[in-house]
Amino acid sequence: MSARTVLHEADIARALTRIAHEILESNRGAEGIVLLGIPTRGVTLADRLGPIIADIAQAEIPVGSLDITMFRDDLAQHPTRAPKRTQIPEGGIDGKTIVLVDDVLFSGRSIRAALDAIQSVGRPAAVRLAILVDRGHRELPIRPDFVGKNIPSSRTERVNVRLKELDGAEEVTIES
Repeated sequence: MSARTVLHEADIARALTRIAHEILESNRGAEGIVLLGIPTRGVTLADRLGPIIADIAQAEIPVGSLDITMFRDDLAQHPTRAPKRTQIPEGGIDGKTIVLVDDVLFSGRSIRAALDAIQSVGRPAAVRLAILVDRGHRELPIRPDFVGKNIPSSRTERVNVRLKELDGAEEVTIES
């Protein structure tokens, strides 16, 4: 398999800073924003995005995680998934603007599961989607609100996001 790097460390940092500005602009400030990362890399990205938004807006941004394992539609095919921890920030999500954060958007099925998972936790005023990489090939009518990079790919290619905290490297690659 050959892999090519499409985003380097500086590119990822720039993308997160741009997404932070777009979230604040879209929300007309930081009030009511709650970031929820989807395990695994979405949680790490949300943990990075929160302080960036807080620094720009000079306001505290609650960050949590949302496990979608039991809401997935592929449990029959992949029953060995270990559930991760859902951590809702103090103050909950009712009436808030939730920004779901994930690394790669592909078919849209993970995001559909996340929407179902949110309903089991509370009733937000709005749900937005922030994605580091949008690779296309949607199977469901789901569109991100904030995108770090659109990377056209074929269905046979694999997009890999590596983050220092989890992988010891910082890059996005495409394998054919």
